[in-house]
Amino acid sequence: MGAGERLKKRLRDGRNVWINGERVRDLVSHPAFSGTIESIASLLDLQDHPDVRDELTFEISNGNRANMAFLIPETKEDIFRRSRAFRLWSGATFGVMSRVAGYYRSQLVGWYVHRNIFENEAPKFSDKMKRYFEWVRENDLLLTAAGHDPQIDRSKTADELGDLYTAARIVKETEDGIIVRGAKMIATGAPYMDEIMISSHKKREKKEKGFGSMFAINVNTPNVHLICRESFSSDNKEDHPLSSRFDEMDAVIVFDDALIPWERVFIKDDIEAMWKIRNDPFVTAISIHETIVRLVSKLEFVAAIGNDLAESIGITKYQHVQAKLAELFMQVETINALLLSAEHHSNKYDDVWAPSIDPMVTAKNLGMHYYPRAIEILQQLSAAGMLQTPSSTAEFHSEIGEFVNKYYRGADRNAEERVKLLKLAWDLVGSPLGSRHELYERFYAGDSVRAFASQYLEYDKSNLIKRVQDRIKSKISSELSFQ
Repeated sequence: MGAGERLKKRLRDGRNVWINGERVRDLVSHPAFSGTIESIASLLDLQDHPDVRDELTFEISNGNRANMAFLIPETKEDIFRRSRAFRLWSGATFGVMSRVAGYYRSQLVGWYVHRNIFENEAPKFSDKMKRYFEWVRENDLLLTAAGHDPQIDRSKTADELGDLYTAARIVKETEDGIIVRGAKMIATGAPYMDEIMISSHKKREKKEKGFGSMFAINVNTPNVHLICRESFSSDNKEDHPLSSRFDEMDAVIVFDDALIPWERVFIKDDIEAMWKIRNDPFVTAISIHETIVRLVSKLEFVAAIGNDLAESIGITKYQHVQAKLAELFMQVETINALLLSAEHHSNKYDDVWAPSIDPMVTAKNLGMHYYPRAIEILQQLSAAGMLQTPSSTAEFHSEIGEFVNKYYRGADRNAEERVKLLKLAWDLVGSPLGSRHELYERFYAGDSVRAFASQYLEYDKSNLIKRVQDRIKSKISSELSFQ
């Protein structure tokens, strides 16, 4: 049985996934999930393909092979091995699938490598994380996370909400584990994952008792419910080439007094410990690496579509069009250059390596503005073109096929090829899936204002300040000092 089939078997485990008011009885065959699950299964099967197996996996101590996202970078070359694997994996979905490529697996690597550092803050963290990491790695499990509270009243802390006190929290402790009640959002890909890591993506205040915990759940944990948004999937691969394959479902996780066993509770209600563990520099560096590789793939995909749209109607000779296309290419080159800089300037943390943080944070923050702008450029290049496509590619073989072939052709291609391109572009730009992706890229790493401010606060400005101060204090004339 291949890795893809093993995933499908795991998904039939009685998990409580809800959509359209009904509990999903068979996730694998349900139309809201089947296309995406097939895509993920195909990705997992790539690990056994002889042409790419050695790029995507590595051998572990028991003789089995594991996904390259689990590779501990003991040499600088390991950083590039991980990068090549991420590129293959994300390229297979054009960067559209964000939660199967390796971000949270990489984050888990970081916690595993630094598990002993956190032992003082979280007793037994080291042993628990070791067992959990090895179990996830050896079983090739898919992992996502949820760390935000429900958006009810963001002007108040969780403990101030009174009857609206709904954030996931500990309500009881037992010999077997903690009892958790409340909700967490937003768990991208959760319905078809194996594991979900629960923590807090913001620093809690000391008065918020019960909210400072970090634990992992299996998706089929009793009394855990996943409430999905509306499905953006389609069963029509011709007219919806992305929506039919890559609808990465988002869900809110509800804990209805769910029991979390002690071996899965890494931090029990310790706000300071959780925040330190979540913000460890090595953990940040090793995990964010994958997101930048994926961003390059996605921007390349948008740039390719933009260039093809322009060529299909013969507008590449106009300077204003050339400027827009150049902007798409500059986005790709900028993020790729930052990625390469981060990799080539990797830092050593004791006995392990990770890419340089500053270039990656810069790339991540730029991406929050680049992607919406890239989508806007596609809209400008196509103008009304994406709105004039026939309702279905079936029109080419209907009674009016003659008209469709005549009036929908492009400058350099026939009508059927051009319509397929327009439908691909619309799926990325104007469909519900496309709108979801624009929103995702804007906010998946948090609000851009906060992200930019954080980069300012955390950036090492000492050398810049020293250069200015040295210049001011210098007795060398300004003419000589700037030569």
